[in-house]
Amino acid sequence: MKFASDALDRIAPSATIMMSQKARELKGRGRDIKSLSVGEPDFDTPQNIKDAAKDAIDRGETKYTNTNGIPELREAIAAKFRRDNGLDYTPSQIMVGTGGKNVIFNAFIATLNPGDEVIVPAPYWVSYPDIVRFAGGMPIVVQTSFENSYKLTPELLETAITARTKWFVLNSPSNPTGSAYSKAELLALAEVLDRHPHVLILSDDIYEHLTYGDFEFSTIAQVAPQLIERTLTMNGVSKAYAMTGWRIGYAGGPTGLIDCMEKLQSQQTSHACSIAQWASVEALNGPQDYISAARQAFAERREIVLNILNDIEQLQCPRPEGAFYVFPSCGEMMGCKTPDGAMIENDLSLAMALLEHAGVAVVPGSAFGAQTPSFRLSYAASNADLIEACGRIVDFCKACR
Repeated sequence: MKFASDALDRIAPSATIMMSQKARELKGRGRDIKSLSVGEPDFDTPQNIKDAAKDAIDRGETKYTNTNGIPELREAIAAKFRRDNGLDYTPSQIMVGTGGKNVIFNAFIATLNPGDEVIVPAPYWVSYPDIVRFAGGMPIVVQTSFENSYKLTPELLETAITARTKWFVLNSPSNPTGSAYSKAELLALAEVLDRHPHVLILSDDIYEHLTYGDFEFSTIAQVAPQLIERTLTMNGVSKAYAMTGWRIGYAGGPTGLIDCMEKLQSQQTSHACSIAQWASVEALNGPQDYISAARQAFAERREIVLNILNDIEQLQCPRPEGAFYVFPSCGEMMGCKTPDGAMIENDLSLAMALLEHAGVAVVPGSAFGAQTPSFRLSYAASNADLIEACGRIVDFCKACR
């Protein structure tokens, strides 16, 4: 008997979750594994946010909520968009979901028809193409280059747009590369989108608060306000406030689109966890000290990783502007043999060899649609673990011939 639907057959399990599970399995067998495969801050959720959740429980805030989120949270999100991004969304234009992935899922499932195209620059977050396929759409993967810091150019965007294009996905800062678009680069993309008014834009800003140095974050509806009526600006509390397990994502967008997403959610999750919603109110309205402290810590970790990995010829590790990932190019490792004589044929075999021989879990770049050999390493880990793990990677690469 076949249980899977045709829609389910169109998708694959998440590669990042798979690598994290393999690392946990090896740890469970007693192996010393340094897992740099998961995109999750290692810091604890700030105490004021945890206290707000406890207070909500004590007040009895444990009942069903509005499908699109409690009014207090939608007000806080609207205030955040005005404060941080200069975007004027009303609470009725706000949608709260069970994590950012749920928000994206709702947007695509609610709007895509069979054959609709969605432009997805690669390397991409692993779930974008699969959610599009599940909805019956067709992901149009556009390869970016190492030389251009893995960012989509206006020329590539123009070439990819057709009459069937429904969405363009823009993730900045990027998972997996950490690359981020400047205001000028966003304006150049907006000029192309101005010529194609049938294209919706998904702006995935989940790593907004994790940018480094003098880079200034901008979101596309902010720099090109004429696009706001066809842009879904998506964000969440997971990365900014170390709240991954609380599962709260949100988005602002045109009323008609938000209504479609709400209709779908009413038959799906109903709404996000009531306690997590109240905790998110405090996250957005309360003290923001944690963000600057976390940003500083991640900036230091970025330098640790870059200094170690760029010290060997086999890897080329570009400097990311944001998020907490590096995305080294590892083409020099292809065709090499591991210390036990196994051939490294592609970035997947390299990732598996690093896990087996070095005890370090990373995710191969091919999982993110990269055509050139590469891998993603998360520096959302302690300084000590990063130094140890990156040292192991260097030792392994030097031992391969």
